[in-house]
Amino acid sequence: MIAHPSPNHGARRGVARPDMVILHYTAMATAKAALARLCDPMAEVSAHYLIAEDGQIWALVAEDRRAWHAGVAGWGAVRDVNSHSIGIELANPGTHPFAEPQMQALEDLLGAILARWQIAPERVVGHACIAPGRKIDPGPRFDWRRLARAGLAVWLDPEEAHTTASFHDSARRFGYPLEGDGWDESAQAVWQSFTERFLPAHTPPPGAPWAVAHLARLAARWPVALDRARTTP
Repeated sequence: MIAHPSPNHGARRGVARPDMVILHYTAMATAKAALARLCDPMAEVSAHYLIAEDGQIWALVAEDRRAWHAGVAGWGAVRDVNSHSIGIELANPGTHPFAEPQMQALEDLLGAILARWQIAPERVVGHACIAPGRKIDPGPRFDWRRLARAGLAVWLDPEEAHTTASFHDSARRFGYPLEGDGWDESAQAVWQSFTERFLPAHTPPPGAPWAVAHLARLAARWPVALDRARTTP
C-alpha cells in the first residue's frame, strides 16, 4: 500500500466512526489518471482508497476522515453517506470484468476494514445502491457473489418463487433510497440498481413477481436499520 494523501476530505458529521463501505469504479482510462483526479483540490472528489488493476493500493484519506465520494445518496435512514462510510475506488472503465489481482487486493483490504470498524457485510454496498438513477458503479460486471462467499458482502441466489410482497416496501426495508409508492423514475432506477447487482445474469421486466420475491428475501435476511439517525449532506 502506498500513501498518497488527497487534500479532499473533512471531519465526519454527526458520527464518530464509519459504519458502511461504498464500492466504486473510476470510469477513467488508467489508475494514474484516477489518482490524479482524486487528489486534485479543484475536482473536489476523493475516496479513502484506490485499487489498480494489478492490485496496487493507494491510501488517499485516513479512515477516520470524511472523504468526498458518495455525493447525494442514501441508504436506509442515512442521508449523509460520506460521513458514515469508507469509499473504495476500483480502477475500471466499467466495460470489462475486474482483474483477479485487483479483486484479491479488495478482499484483503475489505476484510481488514470490516474487522477494524466492526462493519457488517450487508453494509458493503455499491455507488449504484445508494444513488440509483445517478450512478451505476461498480456495475453488472462486478462479482458481488465472490465477495459474499468471502463474508465481505451479501448475496442470495435467485429462486423461482412468487410473492405478494410490495416492491417498494421491500426496497426500502433492504436500504434503497426510495420515497414514493408509484412506478416513477425513482422506482425504475432502484429496480435497475437492484437487478444489476443481484440478478446480473437475468433481465426481469419491472415488477416481475419472482424478482420482487428475491428482493423480499434479501430484505427479510438483511433489513436495514430504518431508525438510524438521519444526517444531512
